[in-house]
Amino acid sequence: MRIGILGTGNVGRALAAGWLRAGHDVVLGSRRPGDEELLTELKELLQAGLRVEDPAGTAAHAEVLVNATPGTASVALLDSIGAPALAGKVLLDVAVGFLEDESLSHPVVSLGEEIQRAFPETRVVKSLCTIDREVMVAPQSLAGPSTLFLSGEDAEAKRVVGGLLSDLGWPAEALLDLGGIATARGQEHFALLFVGIALSTGTFAFNIRVVPPAAPDVQG
Repeated sequence: MRIGILGTGNVGRALAAGWLRAGHDVVLGSRRPGDEELLTELKELLQAGLRVEDPAGTAAHAEVLVNATPGTASVALLDSIGAPALAGKVLLDVAVGFLEDESLSHPVVSLGEEIQRAFPETRVVKSLCTIDREVMVAPQSLAGPSTLFLSGEDAEAKRVVGGLLSDLGWPAEALLDLGGIATARGQEHFALLFVGIALSTGTFAFNIRVVPPAAPDVQG
């Protein structure tokens, strides 16, 4: 599958490496695609088949576009690409926005919702924003099974994203569909608890698991 990842930070690079290993055609989107320092930093990924394009070229390439940009800048970057270029595409939004005081930039309406409202013809799916980049691409590194969430309006788009998550190692039973894009609020707000857990445990390499109630003890 042709995957375009907007954002060249740690999350974008980790996801690019994971999907390259799975055999996907991956382009990384940058405002400075010809920057020598950036290309040097990406040397191993480039050798593995990664290409670097500007944001518009990345979107044009992609069957699935991934937003891994800072959440405070995401909508402006997508605006620069333009709604017509994004129409009909699946957009996997993994970003969370933080302000300088470490509060959320989207305390009422989530970034995922904002993107969906700004680009109604784009099929937005929110996922992967409740875990660290290392766990995103290596769920098997955890001590046991855990839960990954999906939010979005389009069932087929969620199915496509689920397939890409499977290619990163996430089993189907780990995926929990929360419903429409409004449920992305819960995913993004988890970032505050995530930071607290990380500081308490001394690691970002963890996840949570939704544990259902035990089956009733039926007496014969």
